[in-house]
Amino acid sequence: MAVALVTGASRGIGASIAETLADAGFDVAVGFASDSAGAANTVAAIEARGRRAIALQADVSDELQAGELVAAAETELGPLDAVVLNAGITRDGLFVRMSTDDWRAVIDTNLTGAFYVSRASVRGMLRRRSGSIVAVSSIVGLTGNAGQANYAAAKAGMIGMVKSLAKEVGGRGIRVNAVAPGYITTDMTADLDDDQRDQILASTPLGRLGTPADVSAVVAFLCSDDAAFITGSVIRVDGGLGI
Repeated sequence: MAVALVTGASRGIGASIAETLADAGFDVAVGFASDSAGAANTVAAIEARGRRAIALQADVSDELQAGELVAAAETELGPLDAVVLNAGITRDGLFVRMSTDDWRAVIDTNLTGAFYVSRASVRGMLRRRSGSIVAVSSIVGLTGNAGQANYAAAKAGMIGMVKSLAKEVGGRGIRVNAVAPGYITTDMTADLDDDQRDQILASTPLGRLGTPADVSAVVAFLCSDDAAFITGSVIRVDGGLGI
């Protein structure tokens, strides 16, 4: 019986990942920060697929809460076979006007939170000599983006963490990878105006925005035995935007 923890799984990409992993045979711990109703919906969708699920609230930027999240997931569902680092926030703004609080909030949640959850998870994986960790980064972590210096820095940092951790734990049978989504139809892109959307589509060879399912399919692959010889990789799911 396979068990996964997905952070930021109350909506959007995280919810899609949790449900796709359930389709692949995983029981899933649904991590969320504040959206308890959304987390409950994700749990219900997983249970409807015949898998076990539990919603666990935690602020992953808090070291203690991140550790308790992992411990609770393993207590309720069993040892973690897969961990998906999806929790993230945005606080966009021009660099010269960006407040220290907005910088820290994004780095603390998106990057340091990923570190806390990974560190707490990998200890058990090392003992069991197996496991898969997948970080949900972003194409802007590879290309940068005006108005998102904090977000791009956090997502680039995740990629560096993934590559370093992959080198450290590969000898114990643990794989660590990242996906880098482009513009995906979620709440984070709902505020795009028509001009912004047109510019994105014009720069995307496939000519559309992505869907959460586009991302979750790749994450599920990386969590599966089909990706048994893949580690330290960053797979862009961006319709060609980053070419």
